[in-house]
Amino acid sequence: MTIRAIVFDIGGVLEITPDLGWTAKWEQRLGLKPGEIDERLNDTWRAGSIGTISEADVHRRVGEALGLSQPQVEAFMANLWEEYLGTLNVELTRYFRSLRPKYKTAILSNSFVGAREKEQEHYHFDEVCDFIIYSHEVGMSKPDPRIYALTCERLGVPPSEVIFLDDREGAIDAARASGIQGIVFKYNAQAIADIEACIRANASSSETQ
Repeated sequence: MTIRAIVFDIGGVLEITPDLGWTAKWEQRLGLKPGEIDERLNDTWRAGSIGTISEADVHRRVGEALGLSQPQVEAFMANLWEEYLGTLNVELTRYFRSLRPKYKTAILSNSFVGAREKEQEHYHFDEVCDFIIYSHEVGMSKPDPRIYALTCERLGVPPSEVIFLDDREGAIDAARASGIQGIVFKYNAQAIADIEACIRANASSSETQ
């Protein structure tokens, strides 16, 4: 078989997203115990990740769950997006862009409602690849097998001819279970070398068949 498509994750891969400790700061400010913000907002985070609520709903729920005024909600969400967006992994994004037009390319991201607009504003990812699948837009998220099937369907390529790069082993395990050739991202040089090795290995196996 020959590799015909390559798919990247965003957070922790195309975006460098260190933990900024913003929730701990808000917990301290509000007199909450460690982890309490996520406990109170768990349902909101989940709903936002699969798009069953709007950004306005998120803001309303945050305000109600934490007892915040509207200006406080705006500040809270600004901190959330600061960590979510991180900074651009310039080297890897440049490499990913270079894969076209030889390969079909896509982004597959477990996302949050509002992510497309904010990432487009900051990084213009839609100009880097053929299309983006956001979990909040399709109503399912990794490691759900359906989201990998959807990705391959939109690529028009069988799973065995797709490489997927993600920083989470669980997402890669699920991709491999779906027949996709998964690579765990650790750092740029490793990821690029592993992708190129996978391309070569598949080209060699095609030649010998």
